[in-house]
Amino acid sequence: MPHSYTVRIHDRRTNHIRTVKVPDDRYILQTAETQGVALPFACRNGACTTCAVRVLSGDLYQPEAMGLSPKLQQRGYALLCVSYPRSDLEVETQDEDEVYELQFGRYFGKGKIKVGLPLDED
Repeated sequence: MPHSYTVRIHDRRTNHIRTVKVPDDRYILQTAETQGVALPFACRNGACTTCAVRVLSGDLYQPEAMGLSPKLQQRGYALLCVSYPRSDLEVETQDEDEVYELQFGRYFGKGKIKVGLPLDED
């Protein structure tokens, strides 16, 4: 039988704190929605950073979080759409652009892209 945990979510967009009960075999985002809590999301499969949060306390499991590098996961970031609680949690939503910049900024922050020769047309 699944165990349920209390998840406190601070939504930075609205400055509201919502509390939901989430079974350990259910995704946090999906469960929050069924309890009437609207949170940011886009892909629902762990490939983007729209539903990214920073874990302030507690543990979760996110084996399908392809949109977050292992380094960011170690720094406490998670994707609610593919996260399962493993204890009571407190999380804070993040700005998608901030998380994207943390993850990819070093690749795109090096100035303008140099345009090469045009592609040959058939």
